[in-house]
Amino acid sequence: MSEARSRPLDRAAFHQRHQAEAVREAQRMLACRAAMQGAWFDWVAAQLYQMDSPPFVAMVRRELQRLVQSAHDQAVTTVRSLQP
Repeated sequence: MSEARSRPLDRAAFHQRHQAEAVREAQRMLACRAAMQGAWFDWVAAQLYQMDSPPFVAMVRRELQRLVQSAHDQAVTTVRSLQP
């Protein structure tokens, strides 16, 4: 029973310890998107595959998804503001 209770704390501690690094990795990957164009998605997959820790990979993927969605939302808002 106490083992089950400690798991979320361990996961939370891992998340807190590695969050900034996951954000930096996701930002680095997103920064390469324009230059890589169509090859970007495969490159990101390869980058994630090379990482050692599945929980860290999941954190980077979530952060990258958040950043991509935010960039998309900003682009849509910009386009709408330019329309008459």
